[in-house]
Amino acid sequence: MSRSEQSLSERLADDIVEIIRAEGLAPGDALASSRELARRFEVTTPTVREALRRLEATGVVEFRHGSGTYVGPGSERRLLANPHLPRSTRASVLQLVEARLVIEPAVAAEAARTRAPEALGQLETAASNALYPPEESLRRSVHFHVALAAASGNPLLRETVEALLQVRARDQIEIRHRYNDRERDHAEHLEILTAVREGDADAAERLTRDHLHAIRDAVLRADFPGSGGAR
Repeated sequence: MSRSEQSLSERLADDIVEIIRAEGLAPGDALASSRELARRFEVTTPTVREALRRLEATGVVEFRHGSGTYVGPGSERRLLANPHLPRSTRASVLQLVEARLVIEPAVAAEAARTRAPEALGQLETAASNALYPPEESLRRSVHFHVALAAASGNPLLRETVEALLQVRARDQIEIRHRYNDRERDHAEHLEILTAVREGDADAAERLTRDHLHAIRDAVLRADFPGSGGAR
């Protein structure tokens, strides 16, 4: 679709993204108010709000009640979530687990070989995330496996894992509902963390693969609406 074929709110959304990039804004930074943006682009405030709602749907911006509009985590991703995806099924959740099995064990091995110092502290903090119940948003704190990819020192690997989890956020939430032994999840994360900290690439890869296999088994046993029961 050419720019001339886009609606005004679509073009405005693109312009707001350009502001974010041009001003070097990062996730968590405040964005100009709707009124200020309306004056800047010489459009109405409702049109700005419509554009911002488009960006909110893919996580490029976040609305904080009583505070304003902020840059969201989606601003740095090349792959963005489709907010209109149908509800999760066993098949869709298994697709996510299988994709993670292809990618994440090798990423964990690379993390153990590299052990990017600035990322290890975040990985240690993220290990405790398993103790918290699943939420409708994954933005509250850094996901353990995203932090694990960051420890590889390769920003593209981090972005790949984060994008995968965000694009299939509903399926990831279902994974946390089905793999609901918080203590076990935490213990497995700590084992992976120890292997990375010790630079044991083989152990990091094996432990990550075993962890994801356990998740897959839990999904296979789980009962999904309309599935006719667990299998």
